[in-house]
Amino acid sequence: MQSQHQEMQVVIITGMSGAGKTVAIHSFEDLGFFCVDNLPPLLLPKFLELMKESGKMNKVALVMDLRGREFFDDLFKVLDELEQSPWMQVKILFLDADDSTLVNRYKESRRSHPLAKSGLPLEGIRLERALLEEIKGRAQIIYNTSQLKPKELREKILEEFSEGNAKIFSIHIVSFGFKHGIPIDADLVFDVRFLPNPYYIRRMREKTGLESEVYDYVMKWNDTAKFLEKLTDLLEFIIPLYKREGKSQLVIAIGCTGGQHRSVAIARYLKEKLQTDYPVEITHREISDERKKSHDGI
Repeated sequence: MQSQHQEMQVVIITGMSGAGKTVAIHSFEDLGFFCVDNLPPLLLPKFLELMKESGKMNKVALVMDLRGREFFDDLFKVLDELEQSPWMQVKILFLDADDSTLVNRYKESRRSHPLAKSGLPLEGIRLERALLEEIKGRAQIIYNTSQLKPKELREKILEEFSEGNAKIFSIHIVSFGFKHGIPIDADLVFDVRFLPNPYYIRRMREKTGLESEVYDYVMKWNDTAKFLEKLTDLLEFIIPLYKREGKSQLVIAIGCTGGQHRSVAIARYLKEKLQTDYPVEITHREISDERKKSHDGI
């Protein structure tokens, strides 16, 4: 069931001190995001709930700066909760830079690093890098700003997050035959050669899964029903995770021996199942264009 609210876009900006978070937050302000600097993680769910209820703000950017190990423990717990919310999409933007670049930036600004007890920037930078290792691993977008001017960082953010360049998540289902090779661009590959093969039924040998007789034959078995139940359950779980990671397209390949019967039928079923929630395209790799044309609309 879809939420009555428009999906909220939430961007958490974090990374190394001196890597460009100030430039980033100003860039998001220019994109119309509601921006908050250093909101405590434990207040984040309530804050986003208020933004949702207001109905006026569906783009939020928050700077989560270095505050210590306990700060990030709280942040990870909150992120785990937020990522389960169907009404928001959360992305982490991590800004990084080489140690030598960060040292030079601290010298130029004459600032001291917040973790440098001895006053030497490199000491603080190394401690900070170790502390941020886990959140960097969770980030969907990482920019190394060592060679970027502020204007160039701003342009990268505008290009990635402007609505005109919004990436639409879609699914592409491909049926294929293993004897012709696995599609090289497939993200997920499922082998359906364990299902009864219509090829061995003489009247269906020259037909394909685009035809009702073959489709119904593949679908009538208990093993088919159990497989599709488990497969759709898996896909309903992992597809939102791929979407959350920032993928724009997920390619699902379904293979049988020759790519004419079982894989085509299963691919058709999945398209009908998934297209209620996502844009879905389908390709039957081993079926000629002439045969496809005779089954337009399937």
